[in-house]
Amino acid sequence: MVGRQTAAGRGRAEGLTLRPAKAKHAACGDRVVDHQQGTGVMDLDQLNGIALRMVAPGKGILAADESTRTIGKRFDGIRLENNEDNRRNWRELLFRTTPAMTDYISGVILFDETLRQTAADGTPLVELIEDAGAVPGIKVDTGAKPLACASGETVTEGLDGLRERLAEYRDLGARFAKWRAVININSEGLPSRYAMNVNVHALARYAMLCQEADIVPIIEPELLMDGDHSIERCYELTEFILKRLYAELFDQGLVLECSVLKPNMVVAGKNCAVQPGREEVAEMTVRCLMNCVPAAVPGIAFLSGGQSDEDATAHLNIMNEHFGLPWPLTFSYGRALQSAPLKAWNGFNVQAGQNAFNHRARMNGLAARGEWRADLEADGG
Repeated sequence: MVGRQTAAGRGRAEGLTLRPAKAKHAACGDRVVDHQQGTGVMDLDQLNGIALRMVAPGKGILAADESTRTIGKRFDGIRLENNEDNRRNWRELLFRTTPAMTDYISGVILFDETLRQTAADGTPLVELIEDAGAVPGIKVDTGAKPLACASGETVTEGLDGLRERLAEYRDLGARFAKWRAVININSEGLPSRYAMNVNVHALARYAMLCQEADIVPIIEPELLMDGDHSIERCYELTEFILKRLYAELFDQGLVLECSVLKPNMVVAGKNCAVQPGREEVAEMTVRCLMNCVPAAVPGIAFLSGGQSDEDATAHLNIMNEHFGLPWPLTFSYGRALQSAPLKAWNGFNVQAGQNAFNHRARMNGLAARGEWRADLEADGG
């Protein structure tokens, strides 16, 4: 049995029974949670089961939660009008793609609009995702806003009214949620401890509200790869952020077995004069995670963070092929899964878009098992 995480006010981990060591996950039982403001029963067994599905072997998460503005930028690249029908058509194309959705995608992060949309034939898009065997999720933050008295830094907002929105999202079919904390980095001293601390505090508050609402939180602290910083600088900051994050989650009483971490990989800035090799990225990322992330976490699903499609796949593969880890490592990619399919689709060629999505999903599914090879990219899989 797992004992209490801390004193009575944070005694939220009783009732968890560890599976055999090889499984490295927890099986959770029902229990009443003594939230100061929430009074419901949290089904930990169900939450843990969803978290484990999200990091299932050989599968990963499709991040299709671009805001209306962001997807408009993507559509600009193929000269497609950013309207509701086109946004629906693009996402419907992805959700109907087989075998990508059935064999390689464990969950889909949705934007508010998409969670409420129906396909051209009237089928709710959430139902398409469920029929493929994947778990529907929802982005719940409202974006990064300027941080008070901190030039160049941001804090992610969206906590106001989140409890009520989570209840509605669960009724609409969402079973997990995502909150992205954006940490800017530059050569002039960013990020500050102030910015890192307020962002991880908000992440923890979001995560607790999710678990109260019987929703699994994806916890996403992203140190941006823009800039000229070295991989060593990225390691130092990522380590600090993750250690502060798990201290905050501990203090607020999160049940780790019912959460998923979505971190950046440890990489050099895009403009750094010295770019590390793939093996170095994998080794430093694994070392950082081993130093910071509790083994009780069911799994880690990386963001791609602006890496090229193949680099994001290769880095994930090396980590899974060469390191024995206490948690599964998988993907939660947006651009690294969608860029090639979007160009192939070009607003009208559904089959070409689905072929490209099948390929990228398969490549990352193989990487999640440590079975990807570069020659599979060259010959189209």
